[in-house]
Amino acid sequence: MFQVRIHGRGGQGVVSGAEMLSLAAFFEGRHAQAFPSFGSERMGAPVVAFCRIDERAIRLREPVMEPDALIIQDPTLLHQVDLFNGLHAEGYILINSTRSFDELGLGEFARDFHHFHLCTVPATELALKHLGRPLPNVALLGGFAAISGAIKLESVLQAVRDRFESKLARANIGAAIEAYEIVAREKAALDA
Repeated sequence: MFQVRIHGRGGQGVVSGAEMLSLAAFFEGRHAQAFPSFGSERMGAPVVAFCRIDERAIRLREPVMEPDALIIQDPTLLHQVDLFNGLHAEGYILINSTRSFDELGLGEFARDFHHFHLCTVPATELALKHLGRPLPNVALLGGFAAISGAIKLESVLQAVRDRFESKLARANIGAAIEAYEIVAREKAALDA
């Protein structure tokens, strides 16, 4: 089973991101579940959503405590909440940022992880460019497909088409593809 925890703030599409990730897994013939965890339900409050993907039916219903991957939609949470709790050294971390792990103050922490499992992508900037709104969730799903290989980009794009009307879907797809390409280039440079 592959487990993903998504951290962000209310209004950034954290919950819909988890739902689209699970839908992408369904399109690949796998089992998946997505669900949120709210504190105070208001714009800007910290939000966590979870997604599990497996080849078999998923019977677990509790929050993801030991994720295989973290998607961090809002880097302002990095030093406010223990986002990395339960993540093992083989795990993946994708952060919405234009800054490196060192610049984010995570250089020492990141040394315990495989360097090609860690990536930042400017998802908010990509969303503004393609959508005209700061909604980083779909761009991050594109980046997640590139860094983890847990889901195919084509499945993410299909989930986006299924979720949004055509104009909004096209804009989100542009952001997802560009994020995928950025992360794939970064990962290829690290692997070389």
